[in-house]
Amino acid sequence: MLDPKLIRNNPDAVKTALKKRGEDPSLVDKYLTLDEQWRGKQHEIDELRAKQNKVSDEIAKMKKEGTDANKVIADMKKLSDDIKEQTESLKALEQEVISNALVLPNIPDKSVPEGKDSKNNIEVRKAGKSKTFDFKPKTHDEIGKNLGILDFESAARVSGSRFTTLVGLGAKLERALISFMLDLQTKENGYTEVMAPFLVSSDSMLGTGQLPKFEEDLFKCRDDDLYLVPTAEVSVTNLMRQQIVPLDKLPINYASFSPCFRREAGSYGKDVKGLIRQHQFNKVELVKFVEPKKSYDELEKLTLDAESVLKKLGLPYRVVLLCTGDMGFAAAKTYDLEVWFPSEKKYREISSCSNFEDFQARRAAIRFRKDQKAKPEFVHTLNGSGLAIGRTLAAILENYQTKDGNVEIPEALRPYMDGCELIQKDHKTT
Repeated sequence: MLDPKLIRNNPDAVKTALKKRGEDPSLVDKYLTLDEQWRGKQHEIDELRAKQNKVSDEIAKMKKEGTDANKVIADMKKLSDDIKEQTESLKALEQEVISNALVLPNIPDKSVPEGKDSKNNIEVRKAGKSKTFDFKPKTHDEIGKNLGILDFESAARVSGSRFTTLVGLGAKLERALISFMLDLQTKENGYTEVMAPFLVSSDSMLGTGQLPKFEEDLFKCRDDDLYLVPTAEVSVTNLMRQQIVPLDKLPINYASFSPCFRREAGSYGKDVKGLIRQHQFNKVELVKFVEPKKSYDELEKLTLDAESVLKKLGLPYRVVLLCTGDMGFAAAKTYDLEVWFPSEKKYREISSCSNFEDFQARRAAIRFRKDQKAKPEFVHTLNGSGLAIGRTLAAILENYQTKDGNVEIPEALRPYMDGCELIQKDHKTT
């Protein structure tokens, strides 16, 4: 959520920011109109209450003097009824103001390039060398089917399309990736592991910006105010909801594994094969709560921490700075990590690392205090995938495939695979 003072005092700047993101700048005018009506109504009620207090004093004085106060008391009752009616109107108007504030996206940082879509993103750096094959590389889903470690048909019988059953060494490789990523982030990169709930309330979804904008992409429980998490970002960020943190406790760095659930609304026909765009997938998420003046340094650290996974796995990748039109709703600045897929001869997103500044913290009331006497301030929140497990597994299958259809296990994962160096069709360890 944006600072109301920013919208009131600098509406043109906010409109310009919305235009850069491809959003309708008239949203600002609508908000300001409602906000002015709300503040005007609040002023009216304040005046009525001041009058009410004055009349109350007059009644008390009249009773003390023995003067007939019946008419004044009747007027007082009418005034009280008027205040009650106006207060109900104020509450409804306030809800409209909040609803309109919740659909305003974050303001892009000045370092974010302006652009309409992914074509305007900027490549920051590349790492790793794309492997040269002396054969036509297969797709990850074809490799997985041939090896018997990815079973899309059985998953479809159980749940429908866009689900996968991992079998044998496929399931073990998924589990190995989860453990490897968590160990790397907690033992080497300074994160504290947490396992937060996978079902969250609508308040939590509001806090991180999934609601109301992305409701159609969420799985909601029928009988409860609970949603399946689309990412651990939601539950982990909301662990600090409505909290005030001492400055000396910052930064707080959490790493969390969770399954993620997404409808993928609007993506019909895209990546329907394989592990790229599933309704259910696993992910390790990195979440930071930091002091505002340090948040952009922390974004660079966060991105490097996510990159460290790809480096240790020996997967070629690149870092891309997203433009204003390709950035997420709540983000002020985002780096995407894109891993190389040989079968397509292109890079695919495997992580987004974002600084949300105080956008989420305002929605979730997450604050810090510089000292005991200081006024609470909003923290800055950041998060990034470290990494999406299914996409990492897919990248390994493609980049480590052999001519005879087997898959080598990256050295960093072998301790988690009981020393297994190669996935073969018969699942033997060699």
